[in-house]
Amino acid sequence: MVTTQRSCGRGGGGQLDRLAFAFDDQCVVANAGLLLASTLAGRLEIEQIVDEMLDLGGRPGAARPGRKLLTLVCSALVGGDSIDDAGVLRCGETQRVLGQRVMAPSTLGTFLRSFTFGHVRQLDRAFETILGRAWAAGAGPGSGPLTIDLDSTIVEVAGRQKQGAGFGYTKRRGYHPLLATRADTGEVLHARMRKGSASSQRGAERFVCELVARVRRLGASGTLTVRADSGFWSYKTIEALERHGVRYSIGVSQQAHVRAAIELIGERDWQPLPDYPPDGIAQIAEGSLRGRRLVVRRTRLVGAQAELFPDWRYHAFLTDRSEPLAEVEADHRRHAQIELAIRDLKQGSGLNHAPSGHFSANAAWLLISCLAHNLARWLACLGLGVRGPIVTQTIRRRYLTLPGRISRSGRRSTLHLPARWPWQHTFTQALQRLRTLPQLA
Repeated sequence: MVTTQRSCGRGGGGQLDRLAFAFDDQCVVANAGLLLASTLAGRLEIEQIVDEMLDLGGRPGAARPGRKLLTLVCSALVGGDSIDDAGVLRCGETQRVLGQRVMAPSTLGTFLRSFTFGHVRQLDRAFETILGRAWAAGAGPGSGPLTIDLDSTIVEVAGRQKQGAGFGYTKRRGYHPLLATRADTGEVLHARMRKGSASSQRGAERFVCELVARVRRLGASGTLTVRADSGFWSYKTIEALERHGVRYSIGVSQQAHVRAAIELIGERDWQPLPDYPPDGIAQIAEGSLRGRRLVVRRTRLVGAQAELFPDWRYHAFLTDRSEPLAEVEADHRRHAQIELAIRDLKQGSGLNHAPSGHFSANAAWLLISCLAHNLARWLACLGLGVRGPIVTQTIRRRYLTLPGRISRSGRRSTLHLPARWPWQHTFTQALQRLRTLPQLA
């Protein structure tokens, strides 16, 4: 073992300049809170599911795919957003709290580059099975209503050697994946990687059919509601939702026939929205578009400067919901909360960028990021007892990235964590709850 020790000379730092340091502790654990995530992953049998359902054949990196996937997931949970960031899991005794061997970044890169389109679909099937395990353990909606938000996002890339990357309506180079999230928790229920030049509607009809079939298979037996913005406005998508008995509210663009339908609404039919900011006015009304309920909100600013532009701005959506107008309109506006889930997916689970030059590798990276994103939410629900949206960075800061040290005495290992840690009681309770989760068959 090579021990490196340095002592800084005198300077303006005082005592800090005289503080010696050495990278020689073999028992330290950099991210000891990963014990929580690894315990939950073990109860859900993530490694076994991926080993069973992902068959890379004789391709490079084919051995033990579950172990490699979990290494990437744990890296994402503690802030890693590239393949090289997984190297932090190999320091000290961090591997001991993961319950598995940590794979080298070079091995993980080979693993991702081994994916083809078919292998990505196998991983997507494994993702569904893991989601079902978590729901069966108590994180699912059961027979209650389930609201799902649809949206797309841009995963930016910097280089020109990325397969499938391109420019879309945002004029930024990257990929344009489809995402479906659960409104009450922020879980990702379905994800599909697409080329950067793909429009929002591309593949939406098939995507929602797969989504509805998935949540029904996993036990969501209550009323389903899908919300989306005008980028997903397609009569084929609406008809697919109607065939599956799914309620919907989908925004519509201001095309000529839509504007004509709005103009048919009488001036007396507009109702004020009392909770709108004081520097503006908002009103809502409803009409009809091709036999479907059309809900419209119009807004304009007030004040001396605003009188220069007195025109109304119209925002409309189609829905098959029968609740009162104000209730339906307010619920559709809450679709914007999917942006919080997407932000958390990027900043908290490694989807800031696509790391590989291979399209299928980046499609697999998307599913791995979604799994890390969901694992943080299952940890909050099943371990911490928190039901509702939660930010991954909060979980990371309080429970995952705390330092520790492993000692051995009498054939027993003990993980020593910092004294007076503000959330030590919650951490202890969460670990006890996770350890009592039954092993699902």
